[in-house]
Amino acid sequence: MTKNLEFTVAIPTYNGASRLPELLERLRNQIQTENFTWEIIVVDNNSTDNTAQVIQTYQANWQYSYSLKYLFEAKQGAAYARKRAVAEASGELIGFLDDDNYPLPNWVAEAYAFAQQHPKAGAYGSQIHPDWEVEPSEDFQRRIAPFLAITERGNVPLLYEVKKKLLPPSAGLVVRRQAWLESVPEQTILTGRTPGSMLTSEDLEMLCYIQKSGWEVWYNPKMEIYHKIPKSRLQKDYLLPFFRGIGLSRYVTRMVNIKPLNKPLLLVIYMLNDLRKIIFHLFKYGTKIKKDLVLACEMELFLSSFISPFYLRYTGYLDKK
Repeated sequence: MTKNLEFTVAIPTYNGASRLPELLERLRNQIQTENFTWEIIVVDNNSTDNTAQVIQTYQANWQYSYSLKYLFEAKQGAAYARKRAVAEASGELIGFLDDDNYPLPNWVAEAYAFAQQHPKAGAYGSQIHPDWEVEPSEDFQRRIAPFLAITERGNVPLLYEVKKKLLPPSAGLVVRRQAWLESVPEQTILTGRTPGSMLTSEDLEMLCYIQKSGWEVWYNPKMEIYHKIPKSRLQKDYLLPFFRGIGLSRYVTRMVNIKPLNKPLLLVIYMLNDLRKIIFHLFKYGTKIKKDLVLACEMELFLSSFISPFYLRYTGYLDKK
């Protein structure tokens, strides 16, 4: 395939038929894109709804200079969908939008411009605002919302430093295709949430590899999107497995940038720190943990992070490498 376009918007989706129309409308109304070439790719990650028919309807009436493509990826998991997007993308820059991410009209233009200004940027994330169906408490927004891909870190570009162990979420993330191909292994450990498994952080694993290879990772506040969050994602039945998945994945993301010789010592240090957090949480909040959703989510994260290396070894995830 000839790679002659400059930007690809890639939309991994699973059962997104009801959410995709608004996103596609937002993309049809992008402004200031006349000076570069771009395309849209929808990667259907084994949906069981009518996602394919929704895209086919749009394609039948598509009269724009940038194309709208549809791909089907049968392997379940966001990592597989993103990998397929990278393989099929014609753009040298690939901007990932989830089907519930709604960009402002200048998102594509700002995403393209940032790469021209920062040639060493291998990846850079958006400023992500919440679009709550039901607005949660201030305490929830302060302590839990950042885990839901809400990223509001001011209006000045920010370079993520390796030592701070902070990276942007995949929602609204732009990756330089060259950086992905040079850095991300063919087989990663984490694959993303699937029916029956909430194991997540596959996007952070990918970014850790890009950062490890020497590429810069940035936050670009001029790329703004709104993340639609239904009330179902604020319920205990969703949030506790969600935080369990984040915690159980942590051994992988913690160790990507660690030299093999140092891993045993760092593992002990991480586990002692997780244990300290568990004990402190129990001592400070006691029986309130079971009654307060924020406290319960935090405890689930601490406990799952502590057992992460054992869980990943027992379930065979670490045998992938």
